[in-house]
Amino acid sequence: MARIPLLMGNWKMYKTVAEARAFAEALGQQSAALGDDVEYAICGPFTTLHVLRVMLPTQVKLGAQNVHPEKEGAYTGEIAPGMLAEFGTKYVLAGHSERRMLFGESDQLVNQKVRAILEAGMTAVLCVGENSSQKQDGITKEVVTGQVRHGLEGLTAEQVAGVVIAYEPVWAIGSGKTATPDDAQYVAKEIRAIIAEKHGADTASQVRILYGGSVKPDNIASFVAEDDIDGALVGGASLDPTSFVAMAEAVRGVVR
Repeated sequence: MARIPLLMGNWKMYKTVAEARAFAEALGQQSAALGDDVEYAICGPFTTLHVLRVMLPTQVKLGAQNVHPEKEGAYTGEIAPGMLAEFGTKYVLAGHSERRMLFGESDQLVNQKVRAILEAGMTAVLCVGENSSQKQDGITKEVVTGQVRHGLEGLTAEQVAGVVIAYEPVWAIGSGKTATPDDAQYVAKEIRAIIAEKHGADTASQVRILYGGSVKPDNIASFVAEDDIDGALVGGASLDPTSFVAMAEAVRGVVR
């Protein structure tokens, strides 16, 4: 069975409720361009989820940027998996490089989040990627496959098959720099290989792998055209509805 491409926007700490509403309205006016041959999702700030839930076009799924692994408790400022699931959230990011770098999230914590997301009935998007010094040291493969192994620890093959992996080289995020499609394909292929080694080739063939890192309408197709890249996790270019639609059309042009 062919993997359905996924175009996912990560708004990070951008957009008020009013701005999210305006985005959803504008995207709705262009929703005819969002065909059912591609999946779409927007990961907005927690405060925007209630608006996006009811105003995004039906083709666009709701996503969240973070979650706490516990079901409830005295964790001031955190949000539990069940709270997100109650909103109809489908996708939740785990281990984004900004969470790892700025907030000290370890591989162990990321794994706990992945498991909690799955237990709550949502889809985990495990984010992995090397920083500039690791790239210069030539250890990209070791870093990324290590993050994948740790992130999927303790999961069954069936659970792994439903996880999305987002490869985002840290040095490319928001920098204007991008990996080449060949480089991104090399890493995506290694990710699929390490999953196959642990959970079997059939499981690995079902896992969707996204590329992220300064993805834009004019370069997204070159990544999605690669054999092991099944879509993109997009930051800044997903903030504008016209840009999001342009990326959707570019991805659809590859898969048709």
